[in-house]
Amino acid sequence: MKKTTAAIISQERIGEGIYSLWLGAEEIAEAAAPGQFVSLYCHDHSRLLPRPISICEIDREKGAIRLVYRVAGKGTAEFSGLSAGGSIEVLGPLGNGFPLERGGEEKKLLLIGGGIGVPPIVELAKQIQGKKQIVAGYRDALFLDQELRAAGKLYVATEDGSIGTKGTVLDAIREQNLEADVIFACGPTPMLRALKEYALEKGIECWISMEERMACGVGACLGCVCKSAETDDHSHVKNKRICKDGPVFLATEVEV
Repeated sequence: MKKTTAAIISQERIGEGIYSLWLGAEEIAEAAAPGQFVSLYCHDHSRLLPRPISICEIDREKGAIRLVYRVAGKGTAEFSGLSAGGSIEVLGPLGNGFPLERGGEEKKLLLIGGGIGVPPIVELAKQIQGKKQIVAGYRDALFLDQELRAAGKLYVATEDGSIGTKGTVLDAIREQNLEADVIFACGPTPMLRALKEYALEKGIECWISMEERMACGVGACLGCVCKSAETDDHSHVKNKRICKDGPVFLATEVEV
């Protein structure tokens, strides 16, 4: 984990309110793993807290990371105005990523992203070994679908049915009769809850990346805890800190 001033390599709008930002951050790129995130600091210092954004892609050769985010408030609105040649303070990599060792050449993997939970699946799909089936859920318009198609077989679900399966990622899994030894997922809580129940029903190992508002991003403030099955060594209650202990958990470890 390191706080550094990162050069802005490029930024482009890739969807409605969705931006792709490449940052030059050599030490972060060297250490980062799929499923981890970074915290970005606003230039407007009246916004004291950094904004956590998941890592979409890692280019170690160029010493760069790609962040894909949705404008959701004043902080991310400020980020959307950044352009090449500028710079921004960034802390990372943070959290625990997906366990790549749970993959393997003979394993059938389901990599699932929903909404702004799609970006972390891109680097995961590039790095993990196994028979990769990727399911991405969108409201309507797609983004990052070309990157996902380059990494594995992609199945799409949209809420309005305009592309792929009409409904949720779980509807797409059932419609396509997809089977798996291990599930890796990132997305909104209702999606993760449904996938956890599905995995338990089918006896599938399931890893989920949880979304939560964060303050410090390093586990000190306990502002992003979730309920856990076991007692936490830090707080001595049945809590897990999403920023520090996660954001990726074995689904049976936490309540969703």
